[in-house]
Amino acid sequence: MAEGMFKALLSIFAATAFAMAEVARGQRVPCYFVFGDSVFDNGNNNDLNTSAKVNYSPYGIGFARGPTGRFSDGRNIPDFIAELMRFSDYIPPFTGASPEQVHTGINYASGGGGILEETSQHLGDRISFKRQIKNHRTMIMSANGSPDKLKKCLYTINIGSNDYLNNYFMPAPYITNRKFTYDQYADSLIRRYRSHLKSLYVLGARKVAVFGVSKLGCTPRMIASHGGGQGCAAEVNKAVEPFNKNLRALVNEFNTNFADAKFTFVDMFSGQTPLAYAALGFSVTDKSCCTVEPGQELCAANKPVCKSRERYVYWDNVHSTEAINEVVANTAFAGVITFPYSIALLGML
Repeated sequence: MAEGMFKALLSIFAATAFAMAEVARGQRVPCYFVFGDSVFDNGNNNDLNTSAKVNYSPYGIGFARGPTGRFSDGRNIPDFIAELMRFSDYIPPFTGASPEQVHTGINYASGGGGILEETSQHLGDRISFKRQIKNHRTMIMSANGSPDKLKKCLYTINIGSNDYLNNYFMPAPYITNRKFTYDQYADSLIRRYRSHLKSLYVLGARKVAVFGVSKLGCTPRMIASHGGGQGCAAEVNKAVEPFNKNLRALVNEFNTNFADAKFTFVDMFSGQTPLAYAALGFSVTDKSCCTVEPGQELCAANKPVCKSRERYVYWDNVHSTEAINEVVANTAFAGVITFPYSIALLGML
């Protein structure tokens, strides 16, 4: 056990040192595009008719700009990646962005967004992965984006969690859990994912980091609803494993079939262990830091929050704290949790 903890700490120290060294060299890519769900959303849901928006306190309590629509107490993963890539500012949300911002990057992610169009429909409006790509196409055409430049940009994608949280494991109004086994559902999602990635490739995406789904069964929400309140919901974690396996295989498929593309898989699942959390100083792994009302998953407005946010894994009942987001970004940037390329290497290729 001691050896395992040492290796975990060594990996983090190496990741941080490598990330800092790369930052010192200056901006690595000309532009950065972000796709995904609430983990990556930085304000696109603010003006939508949806319950999945967080432009209120205590969200953003640790962020200089306050509540912006980020589902965290502070910065999210793309914010940290933008810093590591040495951008002068964070990537702006698609909502309110001008076509000219294509030249530096746009964030299209949307809370509740999924691979399937119907995912999260009970929450109200949301921007699915397919619609995010359509928005990207509209923006680059309006801006007359240079194909050569677009091929040099970084693209990060985090999508799929809602297809489990707000579809498969939410029987009403959804029927996917009655139609598909775990493996069948993963196959169905990956077929659509493949189609969407091909669309992005046609639009110029060549340096792409694809984030897998995390251990959703260990979120406070799923512990309460599917884990009996006693620990991680094993069935939920088991369900997402074939999706991650197939997504990693999809990355390999693209790297094999498209010689000019460099795709990488970011493993959000394997590192979520008690040992790793303990080694990094996270002591509260199963409770939210903010106040969440019974039956809800988002922070209650203007209610108390925990005193030591840096020790908590979860900010609300689903989304991680800024402290965890920083760890994920640093380790993905340095290549500790990526296959076959680090995000830093994507920037240099």
